[in-house]
Amino acid sequence: MKIDNFLQLFVVKEKKFFPLFIQSAENINSAADLLLQQAKSDNPDERRMLAHRIKERETEGDAITKRIVDELLSAYVTPFDRDDIHQLAESMDTFLDCIRDSSKQIAMYQPKEPSRKIIEIAEYIKQDAQILVEITGKFDNMRKEAKAVDILCNKMKEIEHIVDDVFESYMSNLFEFEKDAIELTKKKNIAQAFEDTSDRAKSTSNVIRSIAVKMS
Repeated sequence: MKIDNFLQLFVVKEKKFFPLFIQSAENINSAADLLLQQAKSDNPDERRMLAHRIKERETEGDAITKRIVDELLSAYVTPFDRDDIHQLAESMDTFLDCIRDSSKQIAMYQPKEPSRKIIEIAEYIKQDAQILVEITGKFDNMRKEAKAVDILCNKMKEIEHIVDDVFESYMSNLFEFEKDAIELTKKKNIAQAFEDTSDRAKSTSNVIRSIAVKMS
């Protein structure tokens, strides 16, 4: 076998990671869209149906993560550091798990009405997911796109700061004005799950930013 053909085998193997990360991000984006629909819904049956669909996205996410790990175990050459690839795959999977947990909270607690601020946080989570799709689309050319990736990661960080402010405002109003103790507990747990999801999105962006710095 010629040496250039031999090296090409490594290149093909290396590039297998990119479509898997894109697929993972698109799956997360789909789940985030369903979560936003669920946050807007006041129909218990629709809320449960959407939670089931998000569960399907979580199952698909687990399968994608497993494929990334399987490729990692068999690859001779990787596009990024092996530990970084594994950490990113797990972080994206955890982001999806948090979306699923937020969905479960709504389906389980069934609040009396949709909350404007919870919907707002869900919209920011959707923005995070969309940015993640854009970022993974740049992985194939990371050395040239490192600066652009860093800018997108910074947007996710800014979103997390905004969500923190929305969450704090919501919780303050909740404890001041919600007189039904059961409803207060429901809404508090839902809000916390959504805020945790935003935190996980930022953590994922931190992993990506670290990769971009190493590649630049």
